[in-house]
Amino acid sequence: MHTIGLLGGMSWESTLSYYKALNEGVRQRLGGLHSAPILLHSVDFAEIEQYQRLGDWATMAQQLTDAAQGLEKIGADFIVLCTNTMHKIAPEIEGQLHIPLLHIADATGLQLRQDQRRKVGLLGTRFTMEEDFYKQRLTDRFGIEVLVPDETGREQIHRIIYDELCQGVIREDSRAIYLDVIQALHAQGAEGVILGCTEIALLVQQGHTDIPLYDTTYLHAEQAVKQACGVES
Repeated sequence: MHTIGLLGGMSWESTLSYYKALNEGVRQRLGGLHSAPILLHSVDFAEIEQYQRLGDWATMAQQLTDAAQGLEKIGADFIVLCTNTMHKIAPEIEGQLHIPLLHIADATGLQLRQDQRRKVGLLGTRFTMEEDFYKQRLTDRFGIEVLVPDETGREQIHRIIYDELCQGVIREDSRAIYLDVIQALHAQGAEGVILGCTEIALLVQQGHTDIPLYDTTYLHAEQAVKQACGVES
């Protein structure tokens, strides 16, 4: 098997979900006592969040590039960046590596294309919802139109991620807010909704709504399992 290099800790709550999904995926594919060969560099998310608020993406790019290069040096065969938001700087990281970086939007786009979705909603941090690094990649590479919540919805989604989910807090009233936003996106024509922050699936799962949900943590991990096992997507 190929060795997975994880850039995690953003937040560790969702990195834990990655670790579980990767090992379960390898066991399901290979059986027996097989588990995923993983190298993990986990950052202090408090520092990252501060740089995000300051808009200092250059410092974050350098820190995560250094971490990814460290994983490469000790044997990682490819990199999995365990966060949607930080894919804003994925090109900078990727440009300094000699191994692939498995992009989370591509993993999501592949499933959307397989399911023949042409218009979807996107939930995530305000960076992911409001900037083009994620949405435009889905449009350019997979021909998918992406809808985002209105301003009030975006503020609520973002606040709950940082104030609650990244700190392991799960609240029923916050789930109700998310489900209302998901319903509003569906009413605008979304054929499904991307859970475009790796913590959101801690709060909202498919059993909570009839509207198709796309859990980016699971989809990213699924592609990583295939890559680790040498399976073509």
